Amino acid sequence: MSDWLALVPKLLDGWVMTLRLLGVAIPLGLVVGVAVALARIYGPFPLRAIAAVYQSVLRGIPLIVQLFVLYYVLPRANLLLSPFIAATVGFGLCSGAYHSEYIRSAISSIPRGQMDAARALGMSRSQAVRTVILPQAFRRAVPGCGNELVYLVKYSSLAYLVTLVDLTGAGRLAASASFRFFETFLVVGLIYLLMVACVEAALHVLQRRWKRSGVGVGA
Repeated sequence: MSDWLALVPKLLDGWVMTLRLLGVAIPLGLVVGVAVALARIYGPFPLRAIAAVYQSVLRGIPLIVQLFVLYYVLPRANLLLSPFIAATVGFGLCSGAYHSEYIRSAISSIPRGQMDAARALGMSRSQAVRTVILPQAFRRAVPGCGNELVYLVKYSSLAYLVTLVDLTGAGRLAASASFRFFETFLVVGLIYLLMVACVEAALHVLQRRWKRSGVGVGA
């Protein structure tokens, strides 16, 4: 047991890097998701088309390919990104494409009459979307967006492919130095499991709080 606990300090810096990565990528993905969803529903035709293409491309191309393009291909166009920036941008944009579909579906599920009623009360369309439509849509999008957050925690293990020493990267270095691959990656897996459990617990608390407010969660 003490040998396994001794692995934790060797993985600590990588764990902190993973938390920093997620701390930037998660909000970026949510902001991008909301913006793309709104563009697809309320934007003019050119903006709707761009948003639809963005969503299709980033959902269709594997995340690992997107990371390689950001880190290894863009420098050929004189655009050099650090490993951390490449990873956060890649994770945030890819996650945003998935969030946008969940949020778009949630917005579309709100009865049209609510927008008409808000406009009849004198609200502009942007005011109605911000104060009437989006609060309800966010509640309905929680299950789908929550699943995407869980996936993002696990997908963050790909950051080592762009030379970022995250939790998985630190695990590879520790295992290569000690030749204790089983023990090292068992601890790494348990840490990822802990992070996923924390995300799921936070989502559960959020859903319970919103239900107590009188507005149900779910489509």
